[in-house]
Amino acid sequence: MNNFASVSPGELTQRRLLLRRHRRIKQIKSVWRTLAIGGLLGGLVWGASQPFWVVRESRQINVTGNKLLTTPAIQSLLKISYPQTLLEIKPKALAQQLAAQPTISDAKVTRSLFPPSLTVQVTERIPVAVALTKNTTPGLIAADGVWIPQQSYAAPNSTSFKMPKLKVMGQIEQYQPHWSQLYQAVNSLEVKVSEINWQNPDNLILKTELGVIHLGAYSSKLSAQLRRLEEMRRLPTKVNPQDVAYIDLTNPANPFVQMTSESLQKDKLAKKTDPRP
Repeated sequence: MNNFASVSPGELTQRRLLLRRHRRIKQIKSVWRTLAIGGLLGGLVWGASQPFWVVRESRQINVTGNKLLTTPAIQSLLKISYPQTLLEIKPKALAQQLAAQPTISDAKVTRSLFPPSLTVQVTERIPVAVALTKNTTPGLIAADGVWIPQQSYAAPNSTSFKMPKLKVMGQIEQYQPHWSQLYQAVNSLEVKVSEINWQNPDNLILKTELGVIHLGAYSSKLSAQLRRLEEMRRLPTKVNPQDVAYIDLTNPANPFVQMTSESLQKDKLAKKTDPRP
């Protein structure tokens, strides 16, 4: 109370005037800041719309991240009507166009003023198998199950692109929901798998270095079946692979080796000609 009483009316008036002045200064600074930012943005918008900030040809599109697809191939996927100002170009829409392609899993597009250009960064889908069907031309399939037309790659004989060694047979719609899990499981095997035959939904067949493997219908037993297959890696040291028709792992707890008819006939003949009693 004593402090307030010691302040004279004149001093209070001076303090109020100072506070009002400070508030006016802050308001003026805020207005100038808003005008400056608005002017800068307006200038950028105006500048980007001028004829000299124009993308006139595909050579002004820089592409990064591509290893399998050529730069011209990716440039051709962008739906741009040349010439077009940078302001008219929508990077997000272009990125969505690219990501919708089966060969590209993700894309990012950015604009640059100096010089006027676009930068496209892509993440490609890597084909992991050749997809063979009866009704369609051969294609490629990625690890996530996306089917890719083989002609998507402009230079399939180039050193940057090599056809996958793995083949998968059957209707894509049938195995696509399970492909990602199956491929990861098969790819992690020490036993080499060269072909996956899914033509018969009741019998998934693998062609491996041990021979032909029958797994029956695709089920939750897949992990146990593939573990059993790994355990049979030494089978060729006990049985001639040429004498094996197929290995049945439908029941992984009780694997069955089906011998060829020729090998069975040889065994019968050997028993008949065996002079031992």
